[in-house]
Amino acid sequence: MTARLAVVDLGRRPYDEVLELQRLLCRQRVTGELSDDVLLLVEHEPVITLGRGTRPSSLPIPLSALEARGLQVFLVERGGDVTLHAPGQLVGYPILDLTGWRRDLHWYLRQLEESLILGLARLAIPAERNPGRTGVWTRGRKIASIGIHVKQWVTMHGFALNVTTELSLFDLIVPCGIPGVTMTSVARERPAPTTPLPLPALPRAGGQRLWAETRDAIVAAFGEAFEREPEGRAEESLGAIRAAARNPGGPGIVSEA
Repeated sequence: MTARLAVVDLGRRPYDEVLELQRLLCRQRVTGELSDDVLLLVEHEPVITLGRGTRPSSLPIPLSALEARGLQVFLVERGGDVTLHAPGQLVGYPILDLTGWRRDLHWYLRQLEESLILGLARLAIPAERNPGRTGVWTRGRKIASIGIHVKQWVTMHGFALNVTTELSLFDLIVPCGIPGVTMTSVARERPAPTTPLPLPALPRAGGQRLWAETRDAIVAAFGEAFEREPEGRAEESLGAIRAAARNPGGPGIVSEA
């Protein structure tokens, strides 16, 4: 019998609120209070996050200038360099207990890449790895970024796939610390409209067709890569959601003195 993967589409949410939710669900998965693996899907308002590997050169614009444009900057526990989240980007936060698969972070990173590559193939977008760099590329352009954190073999953070993202926002940073990288999106690379996949309905405000097609393709591919049966759930099905929403964020935000 294939194990379940609870898929919860949060719609558009503030970054700090979902960061605290991830941390709470991770703790609950470690203790066993949360019995199923979870994939959170979300869109964020423009925000920049700094991973543990961020170099000063990756954030060339002063924080005050970024804040003037309405962006917050967060220092977070994930690996990797700087990245940006914005509307039109499908962000996935898997809360997985790797003891159910393999206790191997390199394997996990490659499987995340594989799920994105398989999902993009369903959208007729040829995607691939870039040797020596984590993430997913298509035709030499980067379409998805990955950064993870693992606590007692339970994962958090995850992937960010550009769907209809305003790509000029990436000019504010050096994405993933890669000078000269060209960012792209599903909207830019997709050759033609695709047929929606037959998956259980996942609740989401809005319902844009391209977003829904991309989301469903990635969910199906994620289930394939990790040998789990995706099961769409409303956010109320996870009791932690409301608890986290009542006490969002705070720690991790970066500001100038």
